[in-house]
Amino acid sequence: MDEPTLHFYSRNAEAYAGREITSRQARLTAFLAQLPPAASILELGCGAGGDTAEMLARGFDVRPTDGSAEMAAVASKRLGRPVGTLLFHDLDEVDAYDGVWANACLLHVPRDQLADILGRIRRALMPSGYFFASYKTGEADGRDTLNRYYNYPSEDWLRSTYAQAGTWRSLSIERGDVKGFDGKMAPMLFAVAQRGD
Repeated sequence: MDEPTLHFYSRNAEAYAGREITSRQARLTAFLAQLPPAASILELGCGAGGDTAEMLARGFDVRPTDGSAEMAAVASKRLGRPVGTLLFHDLDEVDAYDGVWANACLLHVPRDQLADILGRIRRALMPSGYFFASYKTGEADGRDTLNRYYNYPSEDWLRSTYAQAGTWRSLSIERGDVKGFDGKMAPMLFAVAQRGD
């Protein structure tokens, strides 16, 4: 994880938690529909815990995590349950989850590390498990006006990087726009992959 980006979220945990985003509701609903009832889900980059709360309300067994201890504390207070601090490169579980939900977090992984992180996520999934992630799209990595690092992938680059991470039964990528914490609309890629063996 890029240190300045991680520090941004640590310093701004309360302000970031004040944002309520409903635009991803349809994508979350579609993702959950692919999983069995009460499925086990690892959430990476849970932020303030809004998606966690929705998944719990729908009866799923969720393990919420965030790379920022400060953000994890905010989410834990909101949810009334422990939220773990987990950096992507520390994920080492195998065949553990029916699904992994990683909304607006892997977009901060340095390009040369993303294939390894995707491989770790793939191993953490049970066979045929599903994985959602979203990325701000572009052609080269860089920083936004808040000095946060983004990998800004193109669709072709992202597909190639997923392929480097291992075998997927399927990989669908949709496009859309999301308003970020900086108040700007950003073009996004929304990826749903199913683990294959």
